[in-house]
Amino acid sequence: MNILRFIVYSNLFIAGCAVLMVYQTCLLWHIPPDSYLLLFIFSATVCSYSFHWYLSRPSVLSSPRIEWQHRYHSLHLVLFLAGLAGSLFFSWYLLPYWPWLVLVAVITFLYSAPKIPHPWCRAMRKVAIGKTIFLAMVWTFVTTVLPVIVSETVWHTDTILFVISRFFFIYAICILFDYRDREDDKLNGIRSLITWLDEKGIRYLFFFSIAVSVALSIVLLFYQHSRMEIVILLTPVIITASLFEHARRNFSDMLYYFVLDGLMALSALLMLMTRI
Repeated sequence: MNILRFIVYSNLFIAGCAVLMVYQTCLLWHIPPDSYLLLFIFSATVCSYSFHWYLSRPSVLSSPRIEWQHRYHSLHLVLFLAGLAGSLFFSWYLLPYWPWLVLVAVITFLYSAPKIPHPWCRAMRKVAIGKTIFLAMVWTFVTTVLPVIVSETVWHTDTILFVISRFFFIYAICILFDYRDREDDKLNGIRSLITWLDEKGIRYLFFFSIAVSVALSIVLLFYQHSRMEIVILLTPVIITASLFEHARRNFSDMLYYFVLDGLMALSALLMLMTRI
């Protein structure tokens, strides 16, 4: 079994990206990283993504990941249970913040719920137009808001600007994923904003999200953030924008699950490298 494929397809890669993104928030606002929070986020990401993939049905698009998923279907169940156990264990050390953790769990469930083979959940497929927004909200909350809440850091304008900027950056990436999955969503009766919009509307929505993320990142210059930090924050956003046309034609697993997912954590990695 290829090591890189295992790391990516088992959701360990995306869980590592989540941890890096949280660590970046801590670096930007000089917050001591909470090890229990980092371990909780890693476990919870493995749990939620494994749950999502375990429920996934065969795709109209054949791909190595789909084949891998069917071949190692039971592994997703094992990883889901392991991630769930880790999430519950490490959340014990975050008891004062349980209401926030429950909120994250509920929003995450809303994203995967349409895949659950239950009449109530199947009914959600017709009203799941905001499922991509749910996913972007969870990623933004977990990687930017939660570390600030747990550290009890005072909120400032630049913190809010960073949160909004990250949301629109992640949402732009989610748009590409939804574009790739829209035939599957249509086949399964799942409505989303991307299945509803035409090609022109999708393009406008994507570049609007990119523009908001870029603009708000630049505004951070007026809040004592260095030019180097702004360049680092803008780098993955610009790369994502440049990949729009390519990603609409090429549905390669590694492009989506390694490159695009990795872009979410690229600025965090670059920031860590510049501070070593």
